[in-house]
Amino acid sequence: MKIETIPQEGYEKVVKCEDPESGLRAVIAVHSTALGPALGGLRMWPYGSWDDAIFDVLRLSKGMTYKSAVADTGLGGGKSVIIGNSKTEKSEALFRAMGRFIDSLGGTYITAEDVGTCVEDMVHVRKETKFCTGLPLELGSSGDPSPWTALGTFLGIKACLEEVYGSADFADRTVAIQGCGHVGAFLADLLHEQGAKMIFADITPERAQELADRTGGIVGDPATILEAECDVLAPCALGAVVNDETLPNFRSKIIAGAANNVLLREEHGQRLKEAGILYAPDYVINAGGIINVSIEVEGDYDEARSRAKVENIYNALQQIFKISRTEDIPTSEAANRLAQERLNQPARS
Repeated sequence: MKIETIPQEGYEKVVKCEDPESGLRAVIAVHSTALGPALGGLRMWPYGSWDDAIFDVLRLSKGMTYKSAVADTGLGGGKSVIIGNSKTEKSEALFRAMGRFIDSLGGTYITAEDVGTCVEDMVHVRKETKFCTGLPLELGSSGDPSPWTALGTFLGIKACLEEVYGSADFADRTVAIQGCGHVGAFLADLLHEQGAKMIFADITPERAQELADRTGGIVGDPATILEAECDVLAPCALGAVVNDETLPNFRSKIIAGAANNVLLREEHGQRLKEAGILYAPDYVINAGGIINVSIEVEGDYDEARSRAKVENIYNALQQIFKISRTEDIPTSEAANRLAQERLNQPARS
C-alpha cells in the first residue's frame, strides 16, 4: 500500500492511497479538527481522474466542517472517496484496504456511509480500523444514516414551506426529487405520508418508477428534472446542480435537498436570492445522518437523543433565514457565517 501526502492550503491533511493488491485508489481529506475528530462519509464513484476525485473530496470535506459546526456535533470535517464503480468493483479486500488506509491517520478521520457505499461495506472497513461508524444495529451501532438524513431534509423542507408560503402544510405542494437512492426513497415516504405530490428522476429509471408506484407520484426525465414545475426542488444525488447553465431554468420557489455541494460556486447563492428562490444550505438541511453518527461516536448510542438533535435542523434553518432577511444576504452566506462563528469558538473538552 502506497500512501502519499498531497499539500493543500486550508486543509489539515490530504492523502491519497494506491493498493495494487486490492485495487484500492482512494483519497482522504481532513479539512478541520478544530471542533473534534473529522467525521465524514466514504464515497465510491467512477471518477475520471485523480484530479476529479481530489476536487470532489476537498469540496465535500470542507462542507462537512461547516455541517458539523452548525449542527453542533462536537466534531470536525473530513471526507474520503474511492475511485471505482460501486456496482461492479466492490470487494471485501477493497474495503479492508480502505480500513487500513483510514487507520493510518490514527483517528484524525472517522468514516461512515456515503454515495456508493452501505452498511455492509462499513462492516469490512471496521475489520481493519475502529474509526468507522454507521455499522449494523446488531453490532451496537446506529445503522444506516440514510433515514436520519432524510428526516432532517424533510424537516428542512417544512421550514422552507413555512418561510415561503407561511404554512408547512404539504397538501397540494409538489416536490421534485432528483436522485432516488436510499435517502431519496426515505424522503419520498415521509413526504407521501404528509400528502405531498411528487416527481421522481434517477439515472436508474427503475428506482424512480418504484417510488412513483409506491407513492402515486410520476416519473420525470433525469435530463430535465431541474426544470420541473414544482414548489420544491429536492436534489438528492450529486452536487453542483445550481450553476450558470441551470440557474435560468429553475421553476421552483424552493431548492432544498439532501445532496452535498449543491452550489457550484458561492456566487450562485446570491443569484438564487436575486431570482427569488429560497435555498436551504445543503450542509444544514442534510446534516441528519452526521448528527446521528455523532451520537454513536460519543458512546452509548441513544436514538431519542439523536432524533431531538436532528429535529433542531428546522430551527437552524429558521435562524439562517432570519439572518438572510435581516442582513439582506443569501442564505448560503448566512449559513457560512453561522458555521464560522461556531468554528471560532473553543472546542468542547
